[in-house]
Amino acid sequence: MAESSPNAARRGPLPSGRHHLSREQVVASQRIRMLTATADAMRDKGYAGTAVAEIIRRAGVSRETFYQQFRSKEDCFIQALDAATERLAGLLEVAWQPAPGSSEEALPVAPEETFRRLLRLYLRTLGEQSAFARLFLVEVYAAGPEAMARRMAWQRRFADAIAEIFGAGSGADERRFDCEALVAAAAQLVTARLVADDLTGLLALEDPLVRLAVRLLG
Repeated sequence: MAESSPNAARRGPLPSGRHHLSREQVVASQRIRMLTATADAMRDKGYAGTAVAEIIRRAGVSRETFYQQFRSKEDCFIQALDAATERLAGLLEVAWQPAPGSSEEALPVAPEETFRRLLRLYLRTLGEQSAFARLFLVEVYAAGPEAMARRMAWQRRFADAIAEIFGAGSGADERRFDCEALVAAAAQLVTARLVADDLTGLLALEDPLVRLAVRLLG
């Protein structure tokens, strides 16, 4: 989830000696490694227990390199949060669109099925990228008001997407509230499974959350 571009910046340490990478590629590689190290370290130690020294040790970069790209641990956390959620939002947006030439282009798809498809991808992606998922769902509470404001903004975006799927426009106050309640409930249920490292339970949320969405919005 942290890769903001498909042009893979190297995840591992750069080779010693001469290499053919541009300055931009080197910086991008260092950034990816530091964001990934932040997620991994905070999964293991929590936000409060993770020092900058731990991030740079895991990333294999110098302290100078860290502060060339980030103002502080909080700034690094927020950028990791933004990269992860942008990546997830991009995946969900692509999944929402019917494949060219598919029957979905000609036939309407029930809102329930659209929601199920997006929810399945969301849950699977969180399971595959659990360290970054924990940033958004768990460690954000310890990272300060700016990080929490980012989380709330993303939750509103997800609620907007659900409202569009089920035709619950902004003018329908009660239905809009139902969309926000669904997002909040899903976040709480997902968080509990992530904290317990229960991947099976995480994926098993698909059916009950689809049923809840239909009861609230169908």
